[in-house]
This record gives sequence, C-alpha cells and structure tokens, in this order.
Amino acid sequence: MQVEILVPIAMFAMVFGVVYIAVTTRNKERLALIEKGADPELFKAKAQPENGQRTMKAGLFFMGIAMGILAGYFLSRGGMEETPAYFSMIFLFGGIALVVSHYLQKKNQENEDS
Repeated sequence: MQVEILVPIAMFAMVFGVVYIAVTTRNKERLALIEKGADPELFKAKAQPENGQRTMKAGLFFMGIAMGILAGYFLSRGGMEETPAYFSMIFLFGGIALVVSHYLQKKNQENEDS
C-alpha cells in the first residue's frame, strides 16, 4: 500500500473520531444533567444573529479585505516591501470592517428593542 494514501485516510479518521467523541460526550453530559433535575430548556441554542446580520458582517468583511488589498498595492508602490504591505493592510482593513459591523449590529439591536 502506498504511503501517500494513508495520510488523507488518517486525517479523515482523526476528524471523525474527534467529532464522534465530542458529540457522545455532550450527549452523556446532557443526560446526566437531566437525570439530576436540570431544566431541558437549558440546552436550547442561544439566539443566533439573523441571516441579514450575518450577510452584512460578511459583506463588510470582504469589502474591508478588498480595501486592504488596494491599500497594500498603493503602499507597495510607495516604497514599502510588497508582502508586509499586503498582509498588514488586509488584516487592518478586515479588522476595521468587523468592528464597524459589530457597532452597526449593536445599533440595529438597540433600535429594535426600543
């Protein structure tokens, strides 16, 4: 048997094993808590952001990455080395986009609550 085929097989087996152990352990913990009298409502998932909010966050993030690529291009043309210019601007503008998304979602949630 070729060694090259063993690596992907081992990787998928490892991922399956980790997921299987996590799911079975979670199930056992929940059953033990229910047996001790815990409220089953405790296990309901917390409210997820609406699909529109996720889409807005992803859109702002990708726009930030695009602006970071453009800023990296201009920095590299201005004399900075190409690799640090691109990476620093992509991370900077991507992070700024996520922060802006957070504040916009917070503002929208406050408007909905009042």
